[in-house]
Amino acid sequence: MIGKLSGRIDYKGDDHVLIDVRGVGYIVHVSDRTLAGLPGPGEAVALYTDMIVREDLMQLHGFTSLVEKEWFRLLMTVQGIGAKAATAILGTLGADGVSRAIALGDWNAVKAAKGLGPKTAQRVVNELKDKAPTIMAMGAGQTVSAPEDVLVESDATPVAAAPRAAPKPANMAQPEALSALANLGYGPGEAASAVATALGDDPDLDTAKLIRAALKLLAPKG
Repeated sequence: MIGKLSGRIDYKGDDHVLIDVRGVGYIVHVSDRTLAGLPGPGEAVALYTDMIVREDLMQLHGFTSLVEKEWFRLLMTVQGIGAKAATAILGTLGADGVSRAIALGDWNAVKAAKGLGPKTAQRVVNELKDKAPTIMAMGAGQTVSAPEDVLVESDATPVAAAPRAAPKPANMAQPEALSALANLGYGPGEAASAVATALGDDPDLDTAKLIRAALKLLAPKG
């Protein structure tokens, strides 16, 4: 199985890219959101991948983070959700948006994906809600980095790519907040729901502020 590709983009299609990996081209299907965030032809790129193999089909799907890849795999375990629908959901909401929608039971957000009806959206939320805390705890840090250099000459002479800016530190507030709430005795489901709500109100909260905001939401009312 192919779990990751690093190379350069040959071209970008409507729903896929062709990645040249040392002279071998791989067609990788991606969501609208992922496609929009990728660099142009000739630029270095790296994607986590998942391969779908059937009698009549062999397809690679690409993702910028392990969270996105894991949601893709989980979404396809739901009856009525195939690769196309899973990609549409991730393209509409993004990996973090899927985490929040499912943790909060917000099937209307899921239904916003193209081609999804209300019954299927409700099934997605009902079947995957218990999975949301685990996926959210993976955090935003497990993103794939583009290679520092790729082979770009036909004579296989390595040519260094332009220097790339150092990546920003990963935002670990979400998994750290979930861990802290678990240590305080809160169940995974209620902790995930509170964290998702707090991040929906302010996505830039650091760990301490996120924990405080979630605790306010979890505090008994009255």
